[in-house]
Amino acid sequence: MTRQFGLAFILGSVLALAGCASSLTGETYSREEARTPQIVRTGVVESVRPVKLEGTKTIIGPAAGAVIGGVAGSGVGGGRGSAIAAVVGALAGGMAGAAAEEGITRTQGVEITVREDDGSMRAYVQEASPDVTFNTGDRVRVQSINGRSRVVK
Repeated sequence: MTRQFGLAFILGSVLALAGCASSLTGETYSREEARTPQIVRTGVVESVRPVKLEGTKTIIGPAAGAVIGGVAGSGVGGGRGSAIAAVVGALAGGMAGAAAEEGITRTQGVEITVREDDGSMRAYVQEASPDVTFNTGDRVRVQSINGRSRVVK
């Protein structure tokens, strides 16, 4: 029973940390961006297309998967067989944990191509927001800060 509790705790921790991933929508600012001057340009949306934003790839997923796989593998067999199963379980769990983390944190994005008022055309990619949609012909602002830009209506 203790082993099952430990596995559930670790899996819950991974899922909770995945939920803490920062948002990349046009409406979300990091703490560092707050109260920092931004360069604002205006323009018109030329095109919009959906894209996928890959998920995060940190050490959390593989580490949690390795622990879970190692604990599960150690329960197989006895003696030397148990140790080998623990190593194999840890390796397989690490790979599965990495894939799970990337999959859980993958999001839907949008590529917005804007013809700015100075005549330049640029494409911006940001996380799609259910509250804000962009259409061809929309008048938008492009806000840039610390080398990062966002498109807002």
